[in-house]
Amino acid sequence: MKFTFYKFQGTGNDFVMIDNRNGEIKLTNNLIRFLTERKFGIGADGVILLNAKEGYDFSMDYFNPDGSNTFCGNGGRCTVKFASVLGIRKENYKFSAVDGDHEANISDNGWVNLKMKDVDGMKKLFDAWLINTGVPHYVKLVDDVKDLDVYDEGKAIRNSPDFITEGVNVNFVEKESDSDIYVRTYERGVEDETLSCGTGITAAALVVAHNDRGYNRVEVETKGGHLAVEYDKIGEDKFENIWLCGPATLVYSGTIEIPEEDI
Repeated sequence: MKFTFYKFQGTGNDFVMIDNRNGEIKLTNNLIRFLTERKFGIGADGVILLNAKEGYDFSMDYFNPDGSNTFCGNGGRCTVKFASVLGIRKENYKFSAVDGDHEANISDNGWVNLKMKDVDGMKKLFDAWLINTGVPHYVKLVDDVKDLDVYDEGKAIRNSPDFITEGVNVNFVEKESDSDIYVRTYERGVEDETLSCGTGITAAALVVAHNDRGYNRVEVETKGGHLAVEYDKIGEDKFENIWLCGPATLVYSGTIEIPEEDI
């Protein structure tokens, strides 16, 4: 099998992107593992198919390295930028993903702004919060996030009895000011810390907003760069009009030939 791929990254969260509007590419778990493998494949946090879908500008299918099909915030932003590279240029985009419909636009500064699903409720669990922003997230406020062993601590929580079956993304958040936070995330499916996680950044911002009032934009730093989350807080723990905003960059494109045994 031989096809063209594109490599995109959004604050260090990187993806293998494939134009699948003709519907010819069928991903298997073996092929996904091969493409995301950093030693023997292209290397990425996930694989994204951009598909044609009637009534939409496109649809997005995101796959973790383990083959699980889920939503990805930074992946969604990168897919919008990918669409523009392919010539799908709109003032406002509408696309579908596994968690439902999304809107997006590209700012004059190149940032891609992605509308996330509404959030109605979050659950307190000991010293952390559980919230779903397209995928489930565990959010814990800490004082020393830059020195934290995110891999070991995140892995332990993700594989604890409460989460071992369905999995959960684990976020550690440090408040740097009233409206500035630093977030690090251990992602299920990747089973490692990523440089940035869009749905995790969104979850962290809303948890902080739940506990602190007075603003509707949170500035977010990650190991991969700067993003922002905007929202309307409707009730105690209900949020609408949630937007994940940040850069999305084409790194390179190329052609890859996949050995039959890796398909």
